[in-house]
Amino acid sequence: MKKFKFLSLIAIAVALLSFTIVGELNKDVPSMDIKTLDGSTFNTSQLKSKYGKPVFVSFWAQWCTNCIKELNAISEVYPDWEEETGVKIYAISIDSRNQEQVGPFAAKKGWEYEVLLDSNSDFFRAVGGTNPPYSFIIDGNGKIVWAHTGYHEGDEDVVKSVLDKYSK
Repeated sequence: MKKFKFLSLIAIAVALLSFTIVGELNKDVPSMDIKTLDGSTFNTSQLKSKYGKPVFVSFWAQWCTNCIKELNAISEVYPDWEEETGVKIYAISIDSRNQEQVGPFAAKKGWEYEVLLDSNSDFFRAVGGTNPPYSFIIDGNGKIVWAHTGYHEGDEDVVKSVLDKYSK
């Protein structure tokens, strides 16, 4: 019985550490220029919703296994989330090499997100990212209201509950 309790406490601690809320919340999204897949400039101030709905942003890299798991899991529920909450999702690659492979990689995965490039990770660092996957939610007023790093199966349920809260 003691061993079971000890293992349960370890499992809870690992789960909490892997889903740590990070960064400064309730702040505006920094305005910086990053790139679209076609090489155009995209100013991050455009991440704010025009319709007062939440926006989910996920920083990822092709080499990051948990990033791919997170984006694959969310891809399965994105159509429902979009219908229920009006959320828009951006997947921002922080790959510094092989940027030309980012678009084909995302297309092969079937992700329906808008994919952007932050090859120097300037925007990633500006919003408090330290390790991918790093994700945050912007409310309908353009404020970062929730952020986390890491991914474990089921984390998308937490994301959905936050989206529900900010979609009203």
